[in-house]
Amino acid sequence: MKQTLENLEQFAIAVVLERRQGKRATVLRSALLGLSQIYRGLVKLRLWLYSNRILRERNLGCLVVSIGNLTVGGTGKTPVVEKFARSLQDGGRKVAILSRGYKSVKPPLGERLATFLAGKQPEIDPPRVVSDGSRLLLDSKTAGDEPYMLASNLRNVVVITDKDRVKSGLHAIKKFNCDTLILDDGLQYLRLRHRLDIVLIDRYQPFGNEFLLPRGTLREPPKNLKRASYIFITKCTGAPGENDALKDRIRLYNRTAEIIECTHQPKYLENVASRERIPLDSLQNLEIGAVSGIAVPESFEGGLERLGARITIRRQFTDHHRYSEQEIITFINDCRDAGVKMIVTTEKDSVRFPRLNRFDVPMYFLRVEIGILSNEESFTECIDRICRPRPVPMAPARWFFSFF
Repeated sequence: MKQTLENLEQFAIAVVLERRQGKRATVLRSALLGLSQIYRGLVKLRLWLYSNRILRERNLGCLVVSIGNLTVGGTGKTPVVEKFARSLQDGGRKVAILSRGYKSVKPPLGERLATFLAGKQPEIDPPRVVSDGSRLLLDSKTAGDEPYMLASNLRNVVVITDKDRVKSGLHAIKKFNCDTLILDDGLQYLRLRHRLDIVLIDRYQPFGNEFLLPRGTLREPPKNLKRASYIFITKCTGAPGENDALKDRIRLYNRTAEIIECTHQPKYLENVASRERIPLDSLQNLEIGAVSGIAVPESFEGGLERLGARITIRRQFTDHHRYSEQEIITFINDCRDAGVKMIVTTEKDSVRFPRLNRFDVPMYFLRVEIGILSNEESFTECIDRICRPRPVPMAPARWFFSFF
């Protein structure tokens, strides 16, 4: 059943991105285009209902920063969320990351039963606390790969998953005294009032294939960039003028948001089993196997090749694919038989790997962090303004009597 669903997902992606041709694919794209028009109307209606306060957003009385995008997947959002959370925490804020926990599963029945038998009376359907800021409380399967990865890398930052981010936000404030909430993938989450909207745009596919879901990968029309406070152009190389045309188009939709260019900087390789770290130059002229289940595997594989690796065998799975033990063992065996010296995956994929007792070929994940290439002062100013707000001016009468 799982394989059948993944095959259907792969087929749908191939149709949407026009990788599959033929009469059947053409007919399906036409049908999807009609559905996209309906979806566009629903998006417009929903925004109108909130802007006219027919549907009301909730204000939880603390700072809320939304980090999201206009397209489905592939913008490299998780490292940006990590950078914001770490910067705000370093600045003295008590931060919680609120995620919907995409493709997570419920805790095992035995665990839920043990909680009940212990006499604990949690709130009805409480949010899942992945990390309380000091320790990991859930595994990647229960939490979801991205929340688990964030919780693993961030100290003193609370990570909570729930589809209802109002509920998880209230939980973060009440249970952990958080004063700053980061909405992971929050641009379209309008029930909770955002003070800042950070929108990410992939420089290689800024607006997908220009169609809305389900015909394309856009969640909203590009003109809705007008809601953004800051716009991050991701996966930049630093080449002069590489984003000039994209910036011109962005300014058609938003003339005031700060535009920040950033890159996903590889830092080191970390062994999936032993956690040993080795430098990136270990990839120079090395024959490797690459395995990933992310939205844009070509970006990951291209990065490995730019680091000097020669990819002999590659396997690409659907985004958020939950690996079976047999899938990993088969790939390891194929790499061993081909004389591959190392297997490399992404950090997000590594948390979804089953635990294995043997690695005939050493397996590493590539640790990547966000680096600011241009307009770093705007990012620094944003963090400073949040962490050290200007004092409220004293009223004249109070100013006068303060001297006595």
